[in-house]
Amino acid sequence: MTWVQDEAFSADQPFGPQTLPYGVVDGQIAVRLGDQALPLRPIAETFGEHADLVAADSLNPLLAAGRQAWTDVRARLIELTQAPTAPKGAALVPLGEPVLPFAVADYVDFYSSKYHAENVGRIFRPNDEPLLPNWTHLPVGYHGRAGTIVVSGTPVVRPHGQRRGQHGPTFGPSQRLDIEAEVGFVCGGPVTGRVPVSSAADHVFGVVLVNDWSSRDIQAWEYQPLGPFLGKSFATSVSAWVTPLDAFSAARVHTPPRDHAVLDYLVEDQPWGLDLLLQVDWNGTIVSRPRFADMFYSFAQQLAHMTVNGATVRPGDLFASGTVSGPERDKLGCFLEMSWGGRDKISLAGGEQRTFLEDDDTVRITATAPGPNGSVVGLAEVVGTVTPAS
Repeated sequence: MTWVQDEAFSADQPFGPQTLPYGVVDGQIAVRLGDQALPLRPIAETFGEHADLVAADSLNPLLAAGRQAWTDVRARLIELTQAPTAPKGAALVPLGEPVLPFAVADYVDFYSSKYHAENVGRIFRPNDEPLLPNWTHLPVGYHGRAGTIVVSGTPVVRPHGQRRGQHGPTFGPSQRLDIEAEVGFVCGGPVTGRVPVSSAADHVFGVVLVNDWSSRDIQAWEYQPLGPFLGKSFATSVSAWVTPLDAFSAARVHTPPRDHAVLDYLVEDQPWGLDLLLQVDWNGTIVSRPRFADMFYSFAQQLAHMTVNGATVRPGDLFASGTVSGPERDKLGCFLEMSWGGRDKISLAGGEQRTFLEDDDTVRITATAPGPNGSVVGLAEVVGTVTPAS
């Protein structure tokens, strides 16, 4: 019997004792226990040599401490939260307003769903092969903007930009505002380049949900030949709680089979695909349930490719999977695909019809994974509401 009095703190609930995600509440590190939070500063002395890490005002010191510290702190949290009596000074508090729990250093976004890449290729380049020759050989990605990563719940202002017109470019608010349902990986450990796939777990602290908001009309005009820029950089939303990588031990799977071998530096010595089930809710209507197990490249392969040229990975770096899409319409991770470039209507509750986002629309992305002994591991939601162009 645990001292934690919260019905949502059970193994059949997403934020039970098998999950223990980290966030920041009232300016201090906290761990989510069901629908409440346990601030760690008042009980920091129970963590021994790691007391300073859990007493900090953000996750960055813990991220920098490395894998052994992450393992030790989680083991101690499991012990403390399963005890029959609370440690001295412990008190559960409301989750509070979401805040970004770490300072983002660099941000990289990948493009690792074969279904998504093929669909986008067919929509944007209908007369060409949907996949470019490099796609099945390397995790395609681009460097994004750390400064416009915002925490879940932050309003998203409709961006301005250039768009393709009949007689040259036009300028104004985006008319094709979209989402991308993604999974993000928060980095830590020593600063280094060339991280092999076998060392990925030493540099990935935990997992968040990501909505990489996208302006499809701005993107379509600007993306060739250098790829995403203003159509993506205006806002990227992330969860307020980081689920530790260790929580996904029962969710690890092999990536899908491929037609040819990858180069040696991308060969995994153990499976690092993750069996996550995402859910996309648009104004209260569930429009998609993408499966992360369908992703063509794992986060370990993405990290290995991101650093193979010597580029460093640092505590606070964030990289995202790219849109998570599957083979069926109800498993697609963006509205560009669901509407097939705006051709088809998407039905919402109350008879509303959409292709892309309108002002005041709200999108909520959630996800779960199988946990140990039949439990359920949760990823904190990422939600955002579109506000009119300023």
